[in-house]
Amino acid sequence: MSESEIPPEGRPVDVYLDLLRVRMDTEDYRLLLRVVEPVLQAIEEHRMSGLDLALDGGDEELPQEVRDEAALVIATAVTGRLDNEVVELEVDETGPVRVVTDAATAADPSRLGEIADYIRDRHRQNEELRGIAEVSGLPTDF
Repeated sequence: MSESEIPPEGRPVDVYLDLLRVRMDTEDYRLLLRVVEPVLQAIEEHRMSGLDLALDGGDEELPQEVRDEAALVIATAVTGRLDNEVVELEVDETGPVRVVTDAATAADPSRLGEIADYIRDRHRQNEELRGIAEVSGLPTDF
């Protein structure tokens, strides 16, 4: 769907949610809404800076499909784009990592390689900082 197909009063995220409501199992859709509604509310109220986001279902296990759709809903709300995709990257240090990116980047192996390199670098930096914190007697759960 292109931006020209979005009704003038509709936000892209609302259009995407409407499409998901039709396409997804009713229970999965309810679960998805439970996960994304607090985030969408925070985005609307411009409270994103202090928001800790975890794509989980609380006490119940969240299916990977619902996690992926939740990530895409949030990406649509933030970017206003409907061409976001979830891509799984193999990163040696961490194992598979799922990222949300635009369609052009998702189709570009070179760009995906750069993203994987960035994730590797961040992982190494975090491990170094964790080691420094541990030696210093500081919390290591960052």
